[in-house]
Amino acid sequence: MQTTIVVLQSDPTIASRIAGLLSDRLQFVHVASSVRELHSVVPQYRAGAAILDVEASGLSEIEVLHREFPRLAIVCTHRVADEEMWTSALNAGASDMCPTSDTEGIVQSALRNAEQPV
Repeated sequence: MQTTIVVLQSDPTIASRIAGLLSDRLQFVHVASSVRELHSVVPQYRAGAAILDVEASGLSEIEVLHREFPRLAIVCTHRVADEEMWTSALNAGASDMCPTSDTEGIVQSALRNAEQPV
């Protein structure tokens, strides 16, 4: 796969685990340290997906990213992702919402949803 996926997680261990799983399948994965950095690297690397920890950014950031990068697949994570949060995230423009603990599910969702670079 030729796309880039950007990862922003509040827990560096989770970010590293996700990036490691993605690195086995992609040529380039970028771990962002802030929302601001995420906004700058998405167009720089023509990212096809962002894996976004809702605890690090908030639901409003999904709307901003979706508006700014409409073709970007946004896979959200949260340690207690439930049906209500999943619905809210999708309504804000996310492609999916996964529990933070399901790193393989997060990676699969990001790869599945990252069809076209922005």
